[in-house]
Amino acid sequence: MSSALSIAFVLSWSSGFIGAKLGAGSASAITILMWRFVPLAVALIAVAATAARASWRGLAVRDVARQALIGALSQSGYLLTVYYAIQLGVSSGTTALIDGTQPLVAGALAGPLPGQYVSRRQWYGLGLGASGVAIVTAADATAPTGTEVAWWAYLVPFLGMFALVAATFLEGRSRRRVPPAVSMTVHCTTSAALFTALALLTGAATPPAAPSFWAAIGWLVVLSTLGGYGLYWLVLRRSGVTKVNTLMFLMAPVTSVWGAVMFGEPFGTQTALGLAVCLGAVVVVHRGGRPTRTATPCAPAAPAAMRAYDLAARTGSDIDRSSEARSASCGP
Repeated sequence: MSSALSIAFVLSWSSGFIGAKLGAGSASAITILMWRFVPLAVALIAVAATAARASWRGLAVRDVARQALIGALSQSGYLLTVYYAIQLGVSSGTTALIDGTQPLVAGALAGPLPGQYVSRRQWYGLGLGASGVAIVTAADATAPTGTEVAWWAYLVPFLGMFALVAATFLEGRSRRRVPPAVSMTVHCTTSAALFTALALLTGAATPPAAPSFWAAIGWLVVLSTLGGYGLYWLVLRRSGVTKVNTLMFLMAPVTSVWGAVMFGEPFGTQTALGLAVCLGAVVVVHRGGRPTRTATPCAPAAPAAMRAYDLAARTGSDIDRSSEARSASCGP
């Protein structure tokens, strides 16, 4: 089940870069993002008011506010930078490659920031994955594209990467588990409100009538939002911060292959080599050994760590392979 979820997550998340490329030729990034989230937010609110009412019982205002902040970071901030970079001329593969540095940043912060622990073997995997991303990035950057892209455009996706890392850790530090139906509704509603406000302020709220625009919207809603973000938080809760972020190494090569097939973006031997290295990194991290501890002494079990241990026990997960479970008695 974990392997199937991981594969589905990689494909769904990668589809977001392809969907952004599909819609880039028919509307601005703000217009696409507004119409991606407004219909979805309306549908989710309707479901929350009827079939999913029980999921909202017992939630405090601060729980909902925290989820709104997580949504603003993981959806609004992240997606705005991705779409804007592609609108500036950065290819879908290159954007995914830049965002592929996220696992290294998350892995470096996994020990000191959220009180989680990364094994030595997992660090080797993170380094291997970074090497694979560098190989594919070099191949993509040196390939002739026929268009001029400003150098600073390649810095834009880094802002979104840091927003997603922040959202991941903020979710990991939550003291209360929020049902996925609630978190998805709050995240999408927050994004819909933010992007609608931006679209109205910039005069970009009117959608084009082109069929390609609405085809891209349907692609983004079904595959990228419902599939990508839903699976992101599910895999995060099952496998932990380090492992779910290591899967992000696969987004770059998968998007490069996908972009080559759909848009004719360059894909050569060097890119294929980077793909193989990234696959090896995922194998190394997911087969990681005993975690290494930081200098932080053991403290009473943190609620978030204990919930991770309980979740692993209830779902029949391999508790010994969960860094959160092993750090349950050494919380922050």
